[in-house]
Amino acid sequence: MIVSHQQQISVATKGHGDMHDVTDEVASIVSSSRIQKGTVNVFNVGSTAAVGTIEFEPGLQHDLPAILDKLIPPSRSYGHEQAWHDGNGHSHLQATLLGPSLTVPIVEGKLALGTWQQIFHLECDVRGRERTIIVTVIGE
Repeated sequence: MIVSHQQQISVATKGHGDMHDVTDEVASIVSSSRIQKGTVNVFNVGSTAAVGTIEFEPGLQHDLPAILDKLIPPSRSYGHEQAWHDGNGHSHLQATLLGPSLTVPIVEGKLALGTWQQIFHLECDVRGRERTIIVTVIGE
């Protein structure tokens, strides 16, 4: 029988480029669901932050935001900035490039992640925020 389980994770961010490893929290939610085979979806609520997987180590914690700033730099010329003048047009674009959600398989009640693969949350906005991540586990 297919069942589902849902919980939230709260993350307090410090602003643009702040990364958090949420792997343990997601794994704990999967464990509490008692689902042995299925998937877990990790979704950031909001349009200026993203989730994904990475080897969560200091070098990459620096490199990912840095490369995003090279690809989509802060600028006053974005249409969003021209309309709202809030300094975060690049934040929306960076978050869109990475995406707001991630789905991970569950095998034998555990996240099917590689040894050097962790789930991260990345703040793309120009200021710190209280973020909500919705974690939905579906399976049997």
